[in-house]
Amino acid sequence: MIALDTNVLVRYLVEDDAAQTEAARGLMAGLTAERPGFICREVTVELVWVLERSYRFSRERIAEVLEELIACVELEVEAADDVARAAFHYRSGGPGFSDLMIAAAANRNGAHPLYTFDRRAAQMERVELVG
Repeated sequence: MIALDTNVLVRYLVEDDAAQTEAARGLMAGLTAERPGFICREVTVELVWVLERSYRFSRERIAEVLEELIACVELEVEAADDVARAAFHYRSGGPGFSDLMIAAAANRNGAHPLYTFDRRAAQMERVELVG
């Protein structure tokens, strides 16, 4: 297994730099189910941030990208169940993807409630506003 950084996925998805896009495509084409590419949670969070902020992808399109990555047998997405649930909720608005992933990590580890100053995040189950 190899690991993939956010910038490789961005070049592969956005195709905004010809040389890097070609290199990313070649790398991705060499992945197999037996030798997959690993995408850690931090990369998924950063990928969403970059696609949202720098490339103005809609929440719907970003959720589709995440679902496609999870479904790809040549990729292993860390905490794929958390990413899938977060993508589902992210698509419909409300808290940001990173907030959804933070809440998922807290839930997975039995840390309840999650305290925050973020009013949008505090609307989630098992999340409470400080103060």
